[in-house]
Amino acid sequence: MSGLVLIANAGDGSISALRLHHGDAPRLEVLATTGGLEGCGTFAVDPARDLVHAAFKGEQPGVATLRLDRESGTLTEVARREVEDSQTYLSLAHGGTVLLGASYGGGSGRTWPVVHEGDRVRLGDPVAQVSFANLHCVVPAGEGGGTVAYFVSLGDDLVAQYHLARDGALTPLDPPTVAAPDGAGPRHLVVDGAHAYVMTEFSGEVLVLDRAADGALSAAGEVGAVDPRHGLRHSRYGADPTEEHLIWGADLHRAGAWLITSERSSSELASLPVDGEGGLGEPAHFTPTQPQPRGFAVTPDGRLVVSVGERSTRAELLRVEGDGSLTSLGTAETGHGPNWVRILD
Repeated sequence: MSGLVLIANAGDGSISALRLHHGDAPRLEVLATTGGLEGCGTFAVDPARDLVHAAFKGEQPGVATLRLDRESGTLTEVARREVEDSQTYLSLAHGGTVLLGASYGGGSGRTWPVVHEGDRVRLGDPVAQVSFANLHCVVPAGEGGGTVAYFVSLGDDLVAQYHLARDGALTPLDPPTVAAPDGAGPRHLVVDGAHAYVMTEFSGEVLVLDRAADGALSAAGEVGAVDPRHGLRHSRYGADPTEEHLIWGADLHRAGAWLITSERSSSELASLPVDGEGGLGEPAHFTPTQPQPRGFAVTPDGRLVVSVGERSTRAELLRVEGDGSLTSLGTAETGHGPNWVRILD
């Protein structure tokens, strides 16, 4: 049994493909690297069609659509579209027919139709746009492949929430936004049934949110996710976490009975227990990983983690133990500045 791991390497402008071998001795095997994607730090995968929509930067930012060969790991570009702002986070909804993007630098969120014309595919003109400061994430959720879209604004300390139509149109929910604690810097969000969780960059907390039947979120508390032994202090916009020894929260993903988070100043992954009601406990374990872990991913069965670090050129495979601790199983080579990971089974 095996899966495929795709990793964006912002430093190289490339995407690495690795084979993930399961079984008694899980390991990563390097397959291929596809370049030509300047500053790529996000992509969205349509596994049903083996398509990858990858953002690139430069004087004219855009999104490239590539076809994935699962055997070789190679990606072949089939379309490219210029966009107004470089994209920080991409995701797909409605069965791969709507692409959503969040732009940190542009302070904008957009939706585009993914037009399928026989064997050809392309992005159509943007349908909807929202504006919030330093948007860092957009996640669709709900029935029919994603009928609600959550846009996370680090600069405005909020999560904006919308009904997402099949044509990409956005209609605000009631309430249209959910506030985060002032100065927390909400960054990445994951949805888990009747709950959602947000990792904050400046305070290093996980915000717990309840989800109503219509997808509307409401605040339900927060739990710290930073190892206090490092003495990291609350960060702020524009600060240099490495020079000032500040909190630098990044990513989070559900792994079975645990929620795993990453923090870049300590280069650690934290494991927080999730109870039967969706509540979070204090971190049970902190595990060192690759330097400056901006992104990571968890296998669908919740048993394995693939972690990368912005100051590393390797991907690390870890096993999630019953007590939430993470055991390193080895590493494999990637490109420079790896910062985004997705796993396909």
